[in-house]
Amino acid sequence: MIVDAHHHLWRIEDGYAWLDAPDLAPIRRSFGPGDLQPELVAAGVDRTVLVEGGRCDTEEAALLLAYARASTVIGGVVAWADPADPALADTIAAYRQAPGGDLLVGVRPQLQAESDPGYLERPQVRRGLRTIADSGLALDVVVRVDQLAAVAGAARAVPELRFVLDHLGKPRIRDGAAGLAAWTGPLAAVAAEPNVTAKLSGLVTEAAWDRWTVADLRPFVTEAVERFGPQRLMFGSDWPVCRLAASYGRVLSALTEALPPLSAPERAAVLGDTAVRTYRLAR
Repeated sequence: MIVDAHHHLWRIEDGYAWLDAPDLAPIRRSFGPGDLQPELVAAGVDRTVLVEGGRCDTEEAALLLAYARASTVIGGVVAWADPADPALADTIAAYRQAPGGDLLVGVRPQLQAESDPGYLERPQVRRGLRTIADSGLALDVVVRVDQLAAVAGAARAVPELRFVLDHLGKPRIRDGAAGLAAWTGPLAAVAAEPNVTAKLSGLVTEAAWDRWTVADLRPFVTEAVERFGPQRLMFGSDWPVCRLAASYGRVLSALTEALPPLSAPERAAVLGDTAVRTYRLAR
């Protein structure tokens, strides 16, 4: 079974300001379930996890949960939430009461937009992390390399929470050996916390969009496998963002080429089993 643990769907008219950047013009349009389904069929993907798309408001969740409810493929939704919000518990409860709310498997704030290196240490944020843990949901963290140390600290402080590191912490793959060196130590600190899993996602867009090769990705994938092990890694397409650099099928094939030699159970973990376990997806 192949599970895509990270993709997006959005309606451009609902407001996604980050897509206004000039270089994002190729994906500045709506993407719905009808656009996704042929990609999944062609790639042989069985289940997916739909992740919030950077809109950063609670109303987006209703649309994503409705998509999941109507789908036979979307197995879970990671909705946006603000861990510093005093009403976080009420927000999660409202998500669960919405149509499709039983498919809520996690929440994600846009931590990469935070400039304060101590954001995850704020008392109100730590309370929010414990609220998420108490809810039984996972927390997706999308961060820059310079924020990885803070993620490791938060995971250590809240060991009961399942942290999911999106895009391997966004290493600068386009910088080659320098990008690898800057990322390896911080990644190791995060991987040392047993309550963190990571997504082999978003890598082609951290590489040079127009000239990346599997050889560019391989050192980063190998390091992730060595640090986390296959049981704490999962495939994610990051579609449709990946379209800036590669097709859906090419993202999956590049990952399978970049993986080091693995046993059949280890390969199954990366391609599906880790996602099922981490997000507690129904099989």
